[in-house]
Amino acid sequence: MNTTISFEPETLTIEQTLLDEILRAADVVGELYGVKNSEVSITLTDDEHIHALNKKFRGVDRATDVLSFAFRESDEPTIIGADFDILGDVIISLERAKFQAAEFGHSFLREVIFLEVHGLLHLLGYDHIDEEERFEMEAEQRFVMNKLGIAR
Repeated sequence: MNTTISFEPETLTIEQTLLDEILRAADVVGELYGVKNSEVSITLTDDEHIHALNKKFRGVDRATDVLSFAFRESDEPTIIGADFDILGDVIISLERAKFQAAEFGHSFLREVIFLEVHGLLHLLGYDHIDEEERFEMEAEQRFVMNKLGIAR
């Protein structure tokens, strides 16, 4: 998958091993779901920035761990001549991920990748609004995390 990673604020940094795992996870999702020729943008951010986005786009006045904005659900123009499908954007709060990793008793890497997978599945149309959808999405998350070899 063609994955673009950005940081907001730009001063945020992560270890190269985590960056490599983020790219690998996107590639694995691309292979597993038949979207390997797609494009996704992943923004790694802090609680302040994701809070602002959550408030602006979802009307929720608090930080969250991950947001997904599917390109297919918007009124974006069709891109003619592109050799790939644009899936959308995933925004991950590294602050939330660090807190949740400690809270759940697993690694920071595992939490960031889990949030990425969760966001990517949203871009592919999975959701957890009702119980049936939640069970399906949770099963898909476990499936992908197992394929990645990243355990709790």
